[in-house]
Amino acid sequence: MPSFDVVCEPDMVELKNAIEQSNKEISNRFDFKGSDSRVEQKDEALILFGDDDFKLGQVRDVLVGKMAKRNVDVRYLKDDKTETIGGDKRKQTMKIQKGITSELAKKVVRIIKDSKLKVQASIQGDAVRVTGAKRDDLQETMALLKKEVTEAPLGFNNFRD
Repeated sequence: MPSFDVVCEPDMVELKNAIEQSNKEISNRFDFKGSDSRVEQKDEALILFGDDDFKLGQVRDVLVGKMAKRNVDVRYLKDDKTETIGGDKRKQTMKIQKGITSELAKKVVRIIKDSKLKVQASIQGDAVRVTGAKRDDLQETMALLKKEVTEAPLGFNNFRD
């Protein structure tokens, strides 16, 4: 039976490249000379450092620009907390979203069931498995989900005939 999985996973290699390019641009820019502004990756989170709120915003803008150039969706990042570290230096943590949340998985299943397509959807941990009798039905389902779900970037993998 043909099937595919609906997932929410960023391309970690491209994300790492975007972080490295951001750090390189920050180190070369004149307005960042002498400041301790940078982006670091820790497991499931990114940590942005800046001398003040303005520079922290600039670091974020550089990172978002580099991610867009490398085709990494910005919706994978969720703002977590901003805190002050020593003096007026600022640090912001951004979580990297991996896996579909249970609310989003339920919404995806509901959209598929309401569409009356001849496919079945089941929640499998942090992914949604969609199975159907015809390949065309699965492709219609992919197009429907791309159009309907806008709050998270969805990816499709494990397509089997």
